[in-house]
Amino acid sequence: MIKRKQDTVLKVAEPAQLMDFLMAKMGGMAKSSVKQLLGQRRVKVGNAVQTRHDFSLHVGDVVTISSGRGNSQLTHPKLKIVYEDDDLIVVNKQPGLLTVATTSGSKETTVMSILRAYVKKQNARANIYVVHRLDRETSGLLVFARSEELQHYMREYWRDLVTERTYIALTEGVLEPREGKITTWLTEDKRNAVVYSSPVDDGGDIAITNYKVLRTTPPLSGEGREGAYSLVELHLETGRTNQIRVHLASKGCPVVGDRKYGHGNESSPIDRLCLHAKVLAFIHPVTEKTVRFESPVPKEFNRVLQ
Repeated sequence: MIKRKQDTVLKVAEPAQLMDFLMAKMGGMAKSSVKQLLGQRRVKVGNAVQTRHDFSLHVGDVVTISSGRGNSQLTHPKLKIVYEDDDLIVVNKQPGLLTVATTSGSKETTVMSILRAYVKKQNARANIYVVHRLDRETSGLLVFARSEELQHYMREYWRDLVTERTYIALTEGVLEPREGKITTWLTEDKRNAVVYSSPVDDGGDIAITNYKVLRTTPPLSGEGREGAYSLVELHLETGRTNQIRVHLASKGCPVVGDRKYGHGNESSPIDRLCLHAKVLAFIHPVTEKTVRFESPVPKEFNRVLQ
């Protein structure tokens, strides 16, 4: 009878970076071999797969090294897993990819279809459930649940669970004042999939967006800022459909490349909608610890401002 190899379980006694900890504990294993363990997704901290060699360990953390080759890796040009545990998967998506299919029976590749195929490689009975969505042309962070029960819980208590949700937008023109709060009431016309904004309560859903202009293009010749662009940081107090795009357009500074609420790509220096979900932090519904994820601002946004 062949015995199955056991996973290696290590407890952290003092703060350290994951690479240093593994190098010290794995009996003289070469650095390249330790990196291979991380790349093969064979290392967990707690119940979360960890691939970063510079991940900070704290006293009491439990590090598990799988005896097998670990979970299958996700390889897709428009989607990357940034966090994964037994309950959740957090991904960073590129523009052009729908979160979920808009019609039943659709064969279009979506974040959902990619992740479903990924988890079924690990376990044919596994499934994945969407918690929230991003527009097709918006890039950035999304979280998915591994059970329907967890999906329902996170959707019901989403506003209580989320501690930080930050977007970055490249806008046409310069917002005035440079920092402030936009509050309007939004109504969605489902017939044409357009959201309308009202500065007064007209029966729509209240929507609140806090913003701050981070950078603008250099001053242009002549009066005014026609043709200028701004990099804007936005914090959502509510999460309505198309909220950021509608709010920025209502201020006369639509998101660059926005065909629905702005001027579209005919006036855009970039062939995409310039909206990015940069930061997502929330209370993990199982561990009850706050987890925070950050996705870099797309390089093309910064190139426009140079």
